[in-house]
Amino acid sequence: MESLFTVYRPFLSFLLRFIVSYTLLTLIYQGYLQQYDASKKEVDRITYHVAEQSKWILQFFDETAHTAPNNKEAGVKLFYHNTWIARIIEGCNAVSVMILFTAFVLAFRGTWQRTLWFVPLGIGLIHLANILRIALLAIALYHYPAYEHALHGVLFPMVIYGFVFLLWMVWVNRFSNYAAPSTK
Repeated sequence: MESLFTVYRPFLSFLLRFIVSYTLLTLIYQGYLQQYDASKKEVDRITYHVAEQSKWILQFFDETAHTAPNNKEAGVKLFYHNTWIARIIEGCNAVSVMILFTAFVLAFRGTWQRTLWFVPLGIGLIHLANILRIALLAIALYHYPAYEHALHGVLFPMVIYGFVFLLWMVWVNRFSNYAAPSTK
């Protein structure tokens, strides 16, 4: 039994670090969300800003693009060409994706110096990719409403998770303690 633990120790150590960091970050985020009352249609500030930033991107293509409060749920309505095209809710802000990204980087250890710049950079890039994703999704839904399920449920999640996967590969292969040393 001890030899099994020795053999699988790196994996078990990774798994423990991932579970602990993911749980801790999720609890912090849930604590943040608790200050907003969804039953009163209160939108958290992160989701609100994601909706506004997505609107700014859309305004490059349609100056009438705008947002409005959603009176039916805690969310923001996103309009493109004066058509209500999307609802931006808490799940659209990509924070859960950022938490997953961060937990993986923390679990697949690197030096603290590298971790301290890679995590914020990755979170910033994920945020940027997310607002671009929402804006592009809004444009696609406006032009191809019949493909809503394929666009919203398949293609665009694949884009954001594929981007996070690429960031993880960069981390593992270039900056983590497991990266092959570069030859000069």
